[in-house]
Amino acid sequence: MLTRFQKFTRHPIRLVPFAFAVFIAVVTVLLMLPIARQGAGRANFTEALFTATSAITVTGLSTVDIPSYWTGFGQVVLLFAMQVGGIGIMTSTAFLGLLVSNKLGLRSKLVTQAELNPTLNLGDLRSIILKTFAIAAVVEAAVSLMLAARFYFGYGFGGASALWQGLFHGVSSFNNAGISLFSDSLMGFRTDWLICGPSMAAAIIGSLGMPVLFELTRRGWGRRKWSLHTKMTLTGTAILFVGGWIVFLVFEWSNPGTIGPLAWYDKLLPALFHSTALRTSGLNSIDVGALHEQSLMVSVVLMFIGGGAAGTAGGIKVTTFFVLLWVIWAEVRAEPDVTAFRKRLSPQVVRQALTVALVYVAFNAAAVVLMEIFEPQLLLEEIMYEVTSAAGTVGQSTGVTPLLSEPSLYLLILLMYGGRIGPVLLATSLAMRTRQRLYRYPEGRPLVG
Repeated sequence: MLTRFQKFTRHPIRLVPFAFAVFIAVVTVLLMLPIARQGAGRANFTEALFTATSAITVTGLSTVDIPSYWTGFGQVVLLFAMQVGGIGIMTSTAFLGLLVSNKLGLRSKLVTQAELNPTLNLGDLRSIILKTFAIAAVVEAAVSLMLAARFYFGYGFGGASALWQGLFHGVSSFNNAGISLFSDSLMGFRTDWLICGPSMAAAIIGSLGMPVLFELTRRGWGRRKWSLHTKMTLTGTAILFVGGWIVFLVFEWSNPGTIGPLAWYDKLLPALFHSTALRTSGLNSIDVGALHEQSLMVSVVLMFIGGGAAGTAGGIKVTTFFVLLWVIWAEVRAEPDVTAFRKRLSPQVVRQALTVALVYVAFNAAAVVLMEIFEPQLLLEEIMYEVTSAAGTVGQSTGVTPLLSEPSLYLLILLMYGGRIGPVLLATSLAMRTRQRLYRYPEGRPLVG
């Protein structure tokens, strides 16, 4: 006789949000230990829960100053949470299972498949998990060493401090976690290509998604052999990356609070870094609170879109956004089919893209209304930025996070959690029913527009 809990978790996809919730609880407990906080006493429950959720969902928002509030133990906990949360809890668990027993059971395969990508072949899952960790290890090690070398030789950090700073920011960058051990994030290095460059590269690689990285690292690959998903992700990422860079250069060129005081050649890197960070890296090299209103609105759009599917980034995903653009383009041209890169998109893909986008819109809109009630003193653009940053697991803020009331903090916790596992996955895990209809209703054509 199955218990209620066993019945609820019987379907593998339901274990993904449950596992994230359990892991958040564990990290919260660890952060509430006296050894985790500097000074006397311990972190209160809200601070610990908020920070744990932010780290595991690889968001980066924080109500406290990370380097001065958390001890070395607390920072190690955050590093571990970012790593496991970024790659995926079920994927990490499966990897540990492989290390211990060198095999995966069917249930472990199904659960890991639900988190990584539902279309993956179960037979290839073992190699995919190992390759996922290999890519993460190589990228994080390379970026961490580059950053550590720069901190050591360029800024006079001690050997141990440089290595720790390099490792922490390398892991944070690849996992798009947005957590920094500097109080002003990377603002002190905004014109340093040897700090911001590796961080941007790691964030972009992590945001592409594992399916894309697998294709790019296989032998005999070429542009003509790329899948439609890879072509859409790379093209969309490049367009948004360059487009955001140009927009921020134009809007912020003379802004005294951001890049205005810099020489023209020094303005290029901060604008480029900000465009990258909004793809959910979360680290910032400029004062986000000083951005012009137009830049804030563009930032909201880029955070809403996010990065690639099955990666460390959040948002509705690049492919979802561009599928919707192709739907609009096909409708405007009165085309019978939606096509992209000489491939016809299936109606199922179009429906999925519409569902994901509309759920995210509703998700964010409801949160904006609630936060307006909780925080009447804040401007609308500040609320929109905070909400989109949390729901898109970006982690940037205009500086209002530590000033928020407790109801708003719990609202952001729900947004970060829902944004990481996905509103569609969350809804599906709560009401999973598989049903086939053996009939179809007559077609109807309501007026639209």
